[in-house]
Amino acid sequence: MDYQQSMTFVDFVKGESAQSLNLSKTKIPSITANEVLVKVNAFGINRADTLQRQGRYPPPKGESEILGLEIAGVVEDVGENVSSINKGDRVFGLVAGGGYAQYAKILSHHVIKTPSNISCIEAAGIAEVFLTAYQSLCEIGQLKQGQGALIHAGASGVGLAAIQLANLIGATIAVTASSQQKLQVCAERGAKYLVNYQQQDFADFLTSKGFQADVVLDFIGSEYTNRSLKLLNIDGCIIQLAMLNGRYGDNLDMGLLLGKRAKIQGSTLRNRSDEYKSQLISNFTTRFLGEFKSKNLTAVIDTVYPVHDVAKAHARMEENDTIGKLICSW
Repeated sequence: MDYQQSMTFVDFVKGESAQSLNLSKTKIPSITANEVLVKVNAFGINRADTLQRQGRYPPPKGESEILGLEIAGVVEDVGENVSSINKGDRVFGLVAGGGYAQYAKILSHHVIKTPSNISCIEAAGIAEVFLTAYQSLCEIGQLKQGQGALIHAGASGVGLAAIQLANLIGATIAVTASSQQKLQVCAERGAKYLVNYQQQDFADFLTSKGFQADVVLDFIGSEYTNRSLKLLNIDGCIIQLAMLNGRYGDNLDMGLLLGKRAKIQGSTLRNRSDEYKSQLISNFTTRFLGEFKSKNLTAVIDTVYPVHDVAKAHARMEENDTIGKLICSW
């Protein structure tokens, strides 16, 4: 392929609002021997993208400054060391940057072949949220059948992915969300205990129901930590994925932490090593890819935007006005 040709990508002004997003031109990225070039049909919108645009979450060193962490499309070219993927294959997967573009390069071990009965739109909403949820629940939390999982921000993309995975594992699931509509979607995916955090204290409500958690997925932080600790079983784990209520959480109840022998584990995915991501993707696809083929797992898509409306998608994400994934298509 002629890598001197130009492609369209979504540019931005660091530190500015969503309205700074605009379409621009750059060269198609060239690939190394272990990489694949994908003609992108659709890409997912993630909170990390909005944070990078705001200047608060730079890409890992050496990675593309173009926004975007997950793509779906068709293989355009393969490196000389790549034998398991062919030109013309429909694929999706994780990138550490560069997803908001007509073409993106991706390490071959980070590529997942798209099942024949799944569209590129749906595939674009799988990689980031399901791999994050899988990493948290299974690799870190070691969630098992019969245990309890508390999932905050249950109607987010990661939240809905986590509910589905926990349901397949056979866990009892409790969720928090901000509206009855969001809670209903959580219930449809397998959540048993539903808490509108704007109307109830989730710790008091779930305690009254006799619910206890072995794994907690928390995007909020701050005062949520002590309340989650109250619900935690002995040797349970709180996995912190974001800090929507602010960077600092004072007044941690050390008595609860010690008494529960609890673990509070911070987790990210973007800045993990390529080797770690390769193993994570291999483990996930071996265990769960077939569940997408049978539709036991699905990407919950809120809205699909044409790429020229990407600013609207960023604004929606920043307003927390979503149920599931926002997708942009070329």
